[in-house]
Amino acid sequence: MILFGPPGAGKGTQAAILAEKTGLVHITTGELFREAIRKETELGRQAKPYYDRGDLVPDALTIGMLLERLAEEDAVHGCLLDGFPRTLEQATALDDALIGQGQAIDKVLCIQVPEDELLGRLAGRWTCRGCGDVYHRQSRWPKVEGRCDRCGGELYQRDDDQPEAVRRRLEVYSRQTAPLIDYYRGQGKLVEVDGYRSVDEVSGELQAALKEL
Repeated sequence: MILFGPPGAGKGTQAAILAEKTGLVHITTGELFREAIRKETELGRQAKPYYDRGDLVPDALTIGMLLERLAEEDAVHGCLLDGFPRTLEQATALDDALIGQGQAIDKVLCIQVPEDELLGRLAGRWTCRGCGDVYHRQSRWPKVEGRCDRCGGELYQRDDDQPEAVRRRLEVYSRQTAPLIDYYRGQGKLVEVDGYRSVDEVSGELQAALKEL
């Protein structure tokens, strides 16, 4: 399975719920890189210099590490892939690699949320410098302005949560990742879910889509 959607759509929250409910392994690109590097696989060693520098790991290495991960025992019944592919080129390369392994993507779950809602979700997020706890002006705000309820640490807004940075992230998604919607729709694998609802409602629809398999 692939789970994707724009920044702020709630992919991380929904992926965790789906993994717990279905038993599917939740794989993110960050987790994929860290595990391969930690286990010192051949591909992990090749990817480490890119990862350490903060550079993009080449697609071929990423797909190779994904195939390694899918071969592990806990993934034999499938996985929920989050954060990859992000581009049409990555999607076609992933399909080709899976075909070579006698595998395929079964479902692509896309969480759709209006852009103005995404801007509100992302630009309203603040993080504690001390413990990393996250607050939001729309849903959860501290009792003391600017201070964390848990540890009293100062709240700050991460650079990528600043309004202009959020707009740029959404523009990149629209340009690079949104074309995957038509790609997977053409394969008959796409399920679009309205993410402008409660967490439980979105989760319920995602789980219903998976039960069809």
